[in-house]
Parts: sequence; C-alpha cells; structure tokens
Amino acid sequence: MSEHVPSHAVVGRPVGDLGRRIVQRRVELGLTREETAARAGMATGYLQHLEEHPTAFPEAAVLLRLAGALETTVRHLAGGNVELPPGLGQAARTPRFTELSEEECRALLSTHGVGRLAVYAVAGPVIVPVNYSVVDGAIILRTAPGSTPSQAIGRQVGFEVDRIDEAFSEGWSVLVRGRAWAVTDPAEVARLAARAYSKPWAGGRREQWLRIEPVVVAGRRITV
Repeated sequence: MSEHVPSHAVVGRPVGDLGRRIVQRRVELGLTREETAARAGMATGYLQHLEEHPTAFPEAAVLLRLAGALETTVRHLAGGNVELPPGLGQAARTPRFTELSEEECRALLSTHGVGRLAVYAVAGPVIVPVNYSVVDGAIILRTAPGSTPSQAIGRQVGFEVDRIDEAFSEGWSVLVRGRAWAVTDPAEVARLAARAYSKPWAGGRREQWLRIEPVVVAGRRITV
C-alpha cells in the first residue's frame, strides 16, 4: 500500500482544464491520486497522465468511471457547466436540512476564497462576488477605491459563501452579518498582505483593503 498523502497535497502540476478539475475535486474529497485511481478502476500512472497533460483525451467510459469515483458528473469534469448558475439539478427524493453551529460555519468560511458581499450602495442593495481571506476571524478583501465593495465602508453588510454539489443535489451555505471597515494603517495593511491567501481574480490595482468583523454567523446544510 502506498504512503498516504495529505488531502491538500498535489503531486505534480495539473495542466489543462480536465486536469485542474480532477485535482480540485479529489482534493475537495480528501482523496489521494492512488485512492482516486483505485475508485475509478484505473492505473495511478494513467490518472497522473490525465491530471498533468493538457492534450489527454480519455474515452467517455473512462470519464464516466472517473466522475463516479469523484462523486460528480461528466459534465462538471468536462467543464460543460462553467457558464451555468449552480443548482439546476433536481431536488433529491429524501433531502435532510440541518442548521450549522457557529464553529462549523467559521470552519467552512475559512476554507474558501470566493464569497458574495451584500451592501446597500448608492443605487440601492447590491450583491457582488469577491475574493476574500479570513485573518484572525475577520473577513478580509481587496478592492478598488470607488468600486461597489468600497461603498461598504462603515456600513452593515451581509457576506455569504456556499458550496453546491450538482451530482447529489446537496450543499451548504454560510451567512455573515457585520460592519465593514477600511484598513488604512500601513503596518496593518502589510500584515494582511502577508497573511491573505486569496487575491482578486479581476486583477488590476486594487489597493483598498476592507475588514468585515462578523457579528452574526449562521449556516445550513442540505444532505441526501
């Protein structure tokens, strides 16, 4: 039996859309490459080839087995749903709805880098996606002065993160309410820059740092 590799470890560099999606999904499930290959009934070397070679083009039967091993769909692995909103699947026959504890909510909040910021802007209520980090229990994000997120400064805001599993029609969401503050002290900005693990996908000069101090944290989960 091969040595177990921590769930966050990725051996080799995933290249190409299929390889990145395979790696992302097995890391989400806490599976090593060897465990995933065994589930899919394929050689570990072949799975490595799929992850690391952008020209890899497996047969439909291979993708079907791999999707089953990763508890997802062929469409997801192939990237066929990237332009569609999540949640288009049918509801499960016997769903279970549960409330999450604050500890569970904070644990889920700290593992993700994209959330939705709800702020009452000049034109009215607005919800925008933002990249964020959690530092010392606070939600940290960078934006550009004058942008929609920057209008949250000094105001009560809502912040939400979620995870949707289309294959099983299940998922979770965490909602935070609190006040957003601008971070202007150079020493504090430098500290946050060193500890933040998520950068704005939009790129460009986004030098306005915001901190959201959670006051209310709540969440829910739907399982089958």
